[in-house]
Amino acid sequence: MAKIVLSGASGILGRALRERLNARLVPTLDLVRNSNPGPGQVAWNPAANPAMADASSLEGCSAAIHLSGANLAARRWTEAYKRELVASRVDSTRALAELLAGLRQRPKTLVVASAVGFYGDRGDEVLDESSAPGAGFLADMCRRWEDAAKPAKDAGIRVAYARFGVVLGRGPGALGTMLPVFQAGLGGRLGSGKQWMSWVSLEDVVAAMEFVLETPAMVGPVNLSAPHPVRNAEFTRALGRQLRRPVVLPAPAFALRLALGEMADEALLKSTRAVPAKLLEAGFQFKCSTLDEALAVALR
Repeated sequence: MAKIVLSGASGILGRALRERLNARLVPTLDLVRNSNPGPGQVAWNPAANPAMADASSLEGCSAAIHLSGANLAARRWTEAYKRELVASRVDSTRALAELLAGLRQRPKTLVVASAVGFYGDRGDEVLDESSAPGAGFLADMCRRWEDAAKPAKDAGIRVAYARFGVVLGRGPGALGTMLPVFQAGLGGRLGSGKQWMSWVSLEDVVAAMEFVLETPAMVGPVNLSAPHPVRNAEFTRALGRQLRRPVVLPAPAFALRLALGEMADEALLKSTRAVPAKLLEAGFQFKCSTLDEALAVALR
């Protein structure tokens, strides 16, 4: 198989995906913001125009996967940091889409990271890929993020938007951030705990990304979340069971808002009950279809 271009692949998902592809002897080429790229890497600057002075190294690639984006939980959401969150996703996606569209030998597929945050705060509503976008900062950012891939779509490249749920795996990421608190016996539900959480195991999300690459019918939005979302209170109890720790210290909504500001409502308290309708219809099989299975694998 021709090489696959990876962008923003330094996080937990990118590393796992690269390892999976390389284990299958699929060569990868990492786009890095480094003036001295190493083996298997090529430098680019999505803030520049053009993002690469010489894009010939991308010629003939079979696909590209774009995972770039500043960490949502890295700091409080000031207006300046919100602009950085948007620019790191929207501008880099547009830059890569334009690069790929300008190649003589374009890839067949571009998979662009997005998130179930696209749907906003929707209570108990079951959300599949046909559901309308929601309201709020994250929903608007996800919509603009996906729209930024338009140059690739217009050039005839198959574009899929991977709307990720909370990815559960060892290492830096959502679960890694929670573990110290829960291991200390200080975990508890967030707010009322009634809000729905869409989650997916790291193993399944890597397999699903491969499935999207290999399945021509996977076009447009694809929910990369497990079939059975859970309420936050249920997630809290399940993680406590796996760690054999009590979960009796809830974090009230007002305290989360005081500590985290807008991020509390947008990322922790909103309810998003997304289901992977397209993946299931296409025959994808999840290995970790229940939360207990996913947590057991992630924590072993």
